[in-house]
Amino acid sequence: MVKDALLGLLEGSRGAFVSGEEVALRLGVSRNAVWKAAEALRREGYCIESVKNRGYRLAESSDRLSPQGIRKYLPASLPVRLEVIPSAASTNDLVRARAEAGESEGLALFAEEQTAGRGRLARSFYSPCDTGIYMSLLLRPVRYTAAQAVRITSAAAVAVSDAIARVSGRDARIKWVNDVYIEDKKVCGILTEASVSMEDNCLRYVVLGIGIDVYEPEGGFPPPLEGVAAAVYSAPRGDGKNELAAAVLSRFFELYSHLDDPAVMEEYRRRSCVVGREIDVLSARGARRARALNIGADGHLLVRYEDGSEEKLYAGEISIRI
Repeated sequence: MVKDALLGLLEGSRGAFVSGEEVALRLGVSRNAVWKAAEALRREGYCIESVKNRGYRLAESSDRLSPQGIRKYLPASLPVRLEVIPSAASTNDLVRARAEAGESEGLALFAEEQTAGRGRLARSFYSPCDTGIYMSLLLRPVRYTAAQAVRITSAAAVAVSDAIARVSGRDARIKWVNDVYIEDKKVCGILTEASVSMEDNCLRYVVLGIGIDVYEPEGGFPPPLEGVAAAVYSAPRGDGKNELAAAVLSRFFELYSHLDDPAVMEEYRRRSCVVGREIDVLSARGARRARALNIGADGHLLVRYEDGSEEKLYAGEISIRI
């Protein structure tokens, strides 16, 4: 489509004007077709500026997710297919349906909002329009068991925390099992869902869902998230979402290519905000106070309770005592 090709050109020269004549020549269309494509992009919310005798440009302050915007930050060899849609009930549900229909590994689906986003333990995940990155990635690891799937979640948490630190300069830390925190407030949740073959107990596919609060919603986070959730950026940043999304994907695929390397879990442990701290281990029976001692190579959290007993937690919920 002319519209998508125009967006790709403008993303590639963000902040600089490209003449309508040059665009028409490069795309092999009429200048009127270029004008119509620019108008279509404006209707979709892209900030396209046009000046007579100078042409078109994508405003430097524009921060709208797009495949073209993400792609320009990615290595050309990265095995990912990017799709961005305006809204979804749940990106994980959409990608799961695509997986069941035979979609191959590497689909990365983004939505600008989710109307029924969810996290672990069937909790809802607040996903308002234009403020976050809500993505699901389809993976088909070869000969991987359900028990090994924790490595994918761990790699994703490392990728998000590394990407946030690199792009924003802020110190991002991992809260066991699958959340990323900045200054003891949650900025990212990760939900890994999988289909397992009953024949060999190996994964048929994995849907990796990642939700990042890039900006604080207008009016702040609603209860009960107020005081608990935070955003990566404190102010609007031109192309902030595209750059951060690309950084997450790049880092994740680096780690995904060698999930069995002990260095992945070592990095997960190094970025932990839990080890060495007082926590509450939460269960249906209530909260039990403990100290987080270490994270094992298989992803378990070793804790010591007040009575001196120790336990390896492989799943569950904890809260950090502030």
